[in-house]
Formats: sequence, C-alpha cells, structure tokens
Amino acid sequence: MPLLSPAFDEPGLRDYAHDWAVLDVETSGLVARRDRVLSVAVVVLGPDGEQREEFSTLLDPGCDPGPVHVHGLTAERLRGAPVFDQVAPRIAGMLRDRVLVAHNAQFDYDFLAHEFARAGAALPVARRLCTLALNRRVDPPTEDLRLGTLAAHYGVPQVRAHDALDDTRVLAGVLRASLREAARLELPLPFVSCPPRQDPRFAPRTPKTPCAYRNPGRPEPGGPLVQGMKVAITGETLTPRAELERQAAEAGLNVMASVSRHTSALVTNDASSGSGKARRALAEGVPVLDESTFVRLLGDVRPGTPHERTRSPEAAIPSPATPPAPARIPQPVQEPAPPAATLPEPASSAPSVPPRPAHPAAQDRPLSGRRVLVLGGTHPDAVAARGRIVELGGAAAINLSSSVTDVVLLEGGERDRRMKRITALAFPTHEAAWLDAPVITPLARQGGGPAAPRVLPRGGVIDLPQPSGSAAAVPWTVTAAWAQQTSCEIDVVAFVVDEDEQVCFDEDFVFYGAPENPGGTVRLHSDGPTEQTIGVDLAALPPSARKVVVAAAIDGSPTFGDVGAIHISSGPGPSAAPLVQATLDAATTERTLLLAELYRRGPLWRLRTVGQGYDRGLGALARSYGVNVAD
Repeated sequence: MPLLSPAFDEPGLRDYAHDWAVLDVETSGLVARRDRVLSVAVVVLGPDGEQREEFSTLLDPGCDPGPVHVHGLTAERLRGAPVFDQVAPRIAGMLRDRVLVAHNAQFDYDFLAHEFARAGAALPVARRLCTLALNRRVDPPTEDLRLGTLAAHYGVPQVRAHDALDDTRVLAGVLRASLREAARLELPLPFVSCPPRQDPRFAPRTPKTPCAYRNPGRPEPGGPLVQGMKVAITGETLTPRAELERQAAEAGLNVMASVSRHTSALVTNDASSGSGKARRALAEGVPVLDESTFVRLLGDVRPGTPHERTRSPEAAIPSPATPPAPARIPQPVQEPAPPAATLPEPASSAPSVPPRPAHPAAQDRPLSGRRVLVLGGTHPDAVAARGRIVELGGAAAINLSSSVTDVVLLEGGERDRRMKRITALAFPTHEAAWLDAPVITPLARQGGGPAAPRVLPRGGVIDLPQPSGSAAAVPWTVTAAWAQQTSCEIDVVAFVVDEDEQVCFDEDFVFYGAPENPGGTVRLHSDGPTEQTIGVDLAALPPSARKVVVAAAIDGSPTFGDVGAIHISSGPGPSAAPLVQATLDAATTERTLLLAELYRRGPLWRLRTVGQGYDRGLGALARSYGVNVAD
C-alpha cells in the first residue's frame, strides 16, 4: 500500500518519505531493565510505503514468560526458540539507517536497547517515530488511540492482536494512513533522537525503602528522636557512613541526602565545616547533633505515626476489555489549595486569572465541544483569547489537527505559516470580535469519536476515577504539548513528594537523564519535540508519596513567553482518550513552569492544573523539592 494517493503529489510528501523499520515486541513484563523480550517482528518499508522485507521470531528469554493470558506465549511454546544474541545481527541489519517505528515507541525501544546491551551490541537506531504520538497530533475522531482502534478507523485489517508479526503488519498500515493524514494537515513528524538507553545514567540507583512514618518535626532540645524524623549526615564519621545510615533507617528515621526547612536534625562532627548541608542547616535553624549523641539517641527512638495506606472505593477506570463510559468523566471540585513547597518567587509577570463560575449555564457555553486555534496577536491578547474560549466552554488548541473546529485570527494571524493549509482545508476562520458573541455553525460530526474531554481552567481540580482490580495496573498519564518551535528544548519532569513537599530520595526526581524512578511507578515518555508524557502508577505508589508534581523547564536562554501556551491532557493510560484537558499560558520571563499535580485527598487521587511559572531554572526548582543538586 504506497503512501502516494491522488490527493497529493510526490513533492508534497517529501517530508514524510523515509526508510522505515516498523517493529513490535511482546515482553514478559513492563520494566525493560528487568523483564525480557519474548518475540520480535520487524517490517521494513521504503520511502514510498511499499514493504521491502519482514522478519519475526519467538525468543527464549530464560525466565518466566509472565502474563500468558495477554500474549499467549507459554514456556512450552518458547522452549527451543533462539536467544536474543542469535538474532541480534539480523535485527540490527534491518534497523540500521532507518527510522524505528512502534506504537508507544519508547516501550519497544527501551526493551530492544536493553536486549542489545545484554548481547554486548549497540542498537543502531538514531531516530524513532511513535505512531501513538503521531496520532495524538493528527487527533482522529476515534474512541481512543489503541492500535486496534486506529486500525479499524484507517481500514487496516487485524487478525491476531498481541501477535508480534500481525501487530507489526497492522502498524505498517496505520503508519501509512497516519502519514497521509499528517501530510494533509502539513504536520511536522514527531521524530525523537535516540540516546543509548543502555548507558548507566539511564539506570537509576536502587534507593532506600521509603520511610513508613510521617515526619513529626524536630526533636525537643535534649529530647529523644521519633520515627519519621528526617535526618541528614555530613562530613567525616567514625562509623562508616553506610552503616550509620543503615542503623538510622532500621530505627525508623528518614535519612535524606540534603537539608531543607523540613529536616529534623543534621548529624556532623564539625558543624563549622562550611559544607552545603551545614550552611543550609544554620540558615534554617536545623538542630545539629554530633555522631556520638546521634548513636546514643538511636538506642531509644520513640514510636512514630505511620503513613496512612488509603483504600480506593469500588469505582474504577474500566479495564482494557471494557469500553469506557462517557458519563464517568470526572467532575470539577472546589477546594482550597493544599500547602505548597517553598519555591522560588513566582515571576511577577504571570497573568492573573479571573475566577470563573464552577457550573456556568448551558447558554453561556456556546463553544462546548469545539476546539479553537488562536493565531497571531501579542502574548497578552492570545492569553485573553484562549481564556475567553475556555469561559465559553471550548478547548483552546495550540497546534493544527483534525479536531480543530474553528480558527480565530488576531493581529498578524493571517501571516502564520499554517494559514495556507487552513485555507486549503476550509477551516472556519473568525476575527477576534467573534469571541464576544460567537455565531456557531453546526459541525459535520464523524461517528465513533470520543466524548469531549472536560476543560479545566488554570487551578481547576477534579477527582480521578480510582483503579481497582485489573485496571489497577493502568498508569494515569499527564501529557504536555506545545507549538512546534526551534528556539529551545523543553524538558518535562516529575517530583514524587511526601507530606512536606519533599522527595524521599533523589531518584524520585524523574527527568530526561533518569526517565523513571527506581520503583517504576513514575515514568517519563519522550514522545517527540512538541510533547512529553508522565505516566504514574497510582495504585503502586508507597503511602509516603502524597503528591506527584509535573513541571516543565526550558534548556537555554529563551522563556515560556517565547514558547507560548502549554496544552495539558490527562487520562488513564497513554492510548486512552484524555478525560480532562487544560491550556496553560505562561507570561514572559518564566524558565520553569508547574503544570499539574496528582495528589491524595482521603481515599481519592485528584488532579490540579497549576500553570505557575518561575524565572529561575530547573536546578532551583529541584532543590525546592529537596533534590540534592550540585552547584
């Protein structure tokens, strides 16, 4: 099935014609550094979309095959299959000098990279393309973006789901159709440059076990230590540092790598050493204990208050086998903001957001179900226009996609590079005054589309449907997207924090250099140059984890004022249709931006959209959450 079609000439598809290696793997689990590949299939496509070659094989992983009910690969079926080392040269030859393509590509890429590393070989992939991320850009009218759903939408036959070869053939058809749709909209392809994931810097260190007790604060002068107290150690010690930390942890204390205002005590034999921890302890008034006093107090640590392990109610995200019910979209709630971390001062230029009614009348929401793209204008004008769209019940788009229903042109908007395609495809365009009293043209709806995500304003809060049973393993995702630009790179990060708004250990800071925390409960998915996703396994987070903060940072001198709005979408799993969305406008000078928070409130998890920017960089933000960042 070639890429070319009567709708496009060959020069129009030049940016979409590459040598492709379409790949799928079936695995024994979800953690690439631990689990193994059970089967692999590769289909090679030329720039015209025609198939050149295909290869598939079962593999003997040398371990339990895991969820047989999903992939059907029993130990008996795998017995006698080659090991990965034997097929690595064949796979490498098919991947070399081609773009690797997969659905949720980081998953397949990570597993492949670890298998090549175990085989002592390099994975010859420089770029990858995720068809899931590509279709998030295209935004087809489907219930979700699962491979089977997209195959049905694009008319690609599927014979055996979770069979690596059949999935790869299906994916090749979905790729062809997705590329044609991307060309129709003139969408840039979300290529991802591929670093060597087997590099040790991508394998987080095994952390200490999270402390089981809440922080009771600081000890009284001369008083005992209490389980849950946060202690830090600096300088030379008579007892080996590792042994001292082990004794403290076994006594129920929370040993931290850095000092903050929440630290209960600093242990040091030289308080005047001038170390970073000693200076911070002096500035924050943290009590200082010498080693001998600390060891004596370890002999009589008083009982603390355990973290509450809340139980979720019997309401759930539907399992993959059950279609989600549109009526279960979470409802906004009103509540005061929870205590915030001690962060750098917000940028003074951050735009004020007027309060909006929680439940506006239907007649006041004429843009409900519509997605409006704003082009042109000054930054304040664009912010105001997008805010007005949300007030009217619509969703503010930041990129052109097939789901855009209207385009609003502010001053200079007609010169936007996307206008040629918008005009050719006859998208409805309006002047700014249209937002004062929009006249709505009924939409020609295509069947099978998802329920419209609920639009949240900045600071909006919703209760999340709680996982139970087979749905408990579905990660909750928060995806951030921004307009295509070349002035800077944007990194999405996450912090897993306790009730003091502090990480329990440095590895609970998830970022590009450490894309998952050691427990695998929080993962960063790099989906392309204009979007990144944080996936959180809410059911598996330890009781000490009270909140997951999702933020973005700019690498370099530009600011979020140069980037413009950030679009947030959130839902159960990377392939599911988002249940909620928000468009967050930074002001002019911010270099870091808090995007959203997932936090516990009683037995529930809640999502809050934040949209607060700071002029200082990622290092200052990380330190504010207790991460030990070198100067």
